[in-house]
Amino acid sequence: MDFLEEIFLTQQDIAETIKKLGGEITRDYQGKDLLLVSILKGSIIFLADLMKEIKLNNCEVEFMYVSSYVGTKNSGGKVNVLKDLNTDIKGYDVLIVEDILESGYTLNHVTNMLKSRNPKSLKICTFLDKPQARKVPIEADYVGKVIPDKFVIGYGMDYNEKYRNLPFVGVLDGKYK
Repeated sequence: MDFLEEIFLTQQDIAETIKKLGGEITRDYQGKDLLLVSILKGSIIFLADLMKEIKLNNCEVEFMYVSSYVGTKNSGGKVNVLKDLNTDIKGYDVLIVEDILESGYTLNHVTNMLKSRNPKSLKICTFLDKPQARKVPIEADYVGKVIPDKFVIGYGMDYNEKYRNLPFVGVLDGKYK
């Protein structure tokens, strides 16, 4: 795979991380009405695996399609909501599920938007966190792995819509960007 600089997280690393996150979420949301809000497209694979590790009967799923990227470049804070929720979240314990927290523009926008809809609680779960890339002050409540500021692909994350289907997380070789 000449497009990779390195494989950063193997399938086993991913599975162990998600099992840990699922256990924490299960413990914290016992007896609550949990609504998982997946931010498309990147988080779909993470969401599917995470749901299997959340051992709760009261767990629903919703989707938002939100983008702060134009091509491969961050738009510098302009966030577009391409698909909003279909569910009224008032009274729900909402957990936003995101693949990666980088600049924070998208999650900051989504969090502010959803807070205004009066959920019972609102938290963030991200598979990967890149604190060095943060442009706005926002933190996740559940973090799978903290990673360095490198461009990662696979496990739902893409480069120009490619590589989402890789079963691992890799660092894209700079000559392919």
